Amino acid sequence: MGFIEAIILGLVQGLTEFLPISSSAHLRIVGELLPGATDPGATFTAITQIGTELAVILYFRKDIVRIIGRWFRHFGSTGGVHSAGIPKNDPDVRLGWLIIIGTLPIVVIGFLAQDTIRSVFRSLWIIAIVLIVFGLILGLADYLGRKIRPLDQMTYRHGIAIGLAQVLALVPGVSRSGATMTMGLSLGYTRPAAARFGFLLAIPAVFGSGLYELVHSFGEPKGVYGYPETLVATAVAFVVGYLVIAFLMRYIEKRSFLPFVVYRVVLGVVLLVLLSMGAIQPL
Repeated sequence: MGFIEAIILGLVQGLTEFLPISSSAHLRIVGELLPGATDPGATFTAITQIGTELAVILYFRKDIVRIIGRWFRHFGSTGGVHSAGIPKNDPDVRLGWLIIIGTLPIVVIGFLAQDTIRSVFRSLWIIAIVLIVFGLILGLADYLGRKIRPLDQMTYRHGIAIGLAQVLALVPGVSRSGATMTMGLSLGYTRPAAARFGFLLAIPAVFGSGLYELVHSFGEPKGVYGYPETLVATAVAFVVGYLVIAFLMRYIEKRSFLPFVVYRVVLGVVLLVLLSMGAIQPL
């Protein structure tokens, strides 16, 4: 059953990583419902996220190549304009810096809070409450946000604020995309702009976390799934994740996040009921 379960978890990872419903929470919940009722663990979750981030790179490859290229070319200043003809306030250069700066908070906090992330934060009680609370916050931001700012108007202050919001994704149930999009909407950005920046911002942090967990796992006792099962789950997450990105970017051009808000609240309430009845265990 190991490979079958891994495929199921890979599907869950791919389906939920980019929707504002928390992939880590769903992996935790589904793992509890599969035969053996075992948490797949933070290491399995982080490594499979490499697959979904590869999907981000493939989907946004033109944006990424352009941002990286212009960011490197903006060095070598000649007066007010750089030698490559790129002004200091170029939007792509600014995005490059914001992705770097915005990644620092989650790297620092994630490293310092490893033990808590692997234990306390994976309690289903916490996940259930967080699903409800942050779902309602997302709904409020989506309803009240002005949604008029495009991505090329992203300021340093706003980019750093979204980077700080990304730190909340260390708690399963918050959702990385949900946290960054909520902050982006609160600051007045359009849904596509908030989503696009959130996806680009996640690349360094998620890749770093996944590679760290992968290297750290060498020589350590293996968790529920070994490398072959984890690799299969990662490949499945990549394919499904790409399709979900394409769907979401089209969806949010004209529609709200309300269905995801309702889903989060309902799922959180169901979890609370099951936990209260003793049908599932929190840890």
